[in-house]
Amino acid sequence: MRPTTFATLVAGFAMLCASVSAVAQNKELVVGSSATYRPFAYESPTKEIVGYDVDMIKAIAQKAGLQVKIVNTPWTGIFAALNNGDVDLVISGVTINDKRKQSYDFTAPYFEARQLLAVQKDSPAKGLKDLAGKKIGVVTGSTGDDMASREFGKTNPDIRRFESTPVVISELANNGLDAAIGDNGVIAFRTQEHKNLKTISDPNFPKEYFGIVVKQGNKALLEKLNAGLAKVKADGTYAQIYKKWFQAEAPALPAQ
Repeated sequence: MRPTTFATLVAGFAMLCASVSAVAQNKELVVGSSATYRPFAYESPTKEIVGYDVDMIKAIAQKAGLQVKIVNTPWTGIFAALNNGDVDLVISGVTINDKRKQSYDFTAPYFEARQLLAVQKDSPAKGLKDLAGKKIGVVTGSTGDDMASREFGKTNPDIRRFESTPVVISELANNGLDAAIGDNGVIAFRTQEHKNLKTISDPNFPKEYFGIVVKQGNKALLEKLNAGLAKVKADGTYAQIYKKWFQAEAPALPAQ
């Protein structure tokens, strides 16, 4: 038998490392998403997870050369799942903010979030201030509730509070309310179901952004996701997905 030389051992070790690296690159990444937030992520009648977030992460992964599997992960445990390694990344309508940045890393924004008004199609209202004296529907404890309370007073009887956005929109469509305030993605999506309603964007409402979340310090994955997202934005895929779900032109998103 030929004696094993040091050079042979080094070459063998290099081949092993290359093989391990290739396997790691081809690893199927588990994506956590709470499938209860239509239209961002929800279960279809066949139990498939679909939605804006799902289309976006699939497009980003394809551009970045990543393999992904979407797993329905309850919102209450979604960050614990990331911390424990049960999921590799999270896309679930997560707002980028300074508090979360202390514990996690975010990609560049993939969605512009803000509050949006819904009113009857013949309403002359142009913004929140025009709704003084009108019956306004909000989800209890939501950002919309906070904004209406600041503008008109927390105990104002014209502010009607409900358990969910679909209930608010249904009440508005049936003329039980004059307006509704809620998250733009959900309000826009639900308003499409009622031809007698329209949406109003108040320029005074602050903008927020959703980002994809990874473990803090996972620079390699973050860079791949950002590269894929940049390609999705540049080639028109982002605009197509946005139009599909919200029937509107996609807003420009910041690079970071």
